Order: sequence, then structure tokens, then C-alpha cells
Amino acid sequence: MMPIIMGSSGNEYEIRRIGGNDKIKKHLANLGFVPGEKVTLVSVNAGSVIVNVKNVRVGISDVLARRIMI
Repeated sequence: MMPIIMGSSGNEYEIRRIGGNDKIKKHLANLGFVPGEKVTLVSVNAGSVIVNVKNVRVGISDVLARRIMI
């Protein structure tokens, strides 16, 4: 298991776990990041990560991306 930020761009991954406190978990769940969901890592830039989840591109901070374990 590793944070999604360490994945390779263009690859599809399955979310295995969401870390952080309840507020972070709820925020990520509202964006579609839940265990078992397939996500595609689009790009990793300095300070931000773009992910395709449920056929929607979502930009999140690297701090949040480190909470999404694949």
C-alpha cells in the first residue's frame, strides 16, 4: 500500500484505505474517494494532484493525496 501521490501518471488504481480524521475522510468521500473505488492518476505537480474518479477529474492538494492509499 502507498499514497496515490507515489503512483505513476496514467495508471488506474483501487483505493484501499483513506487516512486522516473524520473531517478529511468525509471531505474525500464527498469527492468520490472511497475504499474500493477505481481512480486514475492523471498528473502530479508541485503541490497538487489531478485524479480521475467516477469519470470526473478532480484536483486535490498533495496533503490530501497522501491520505488516499492505493
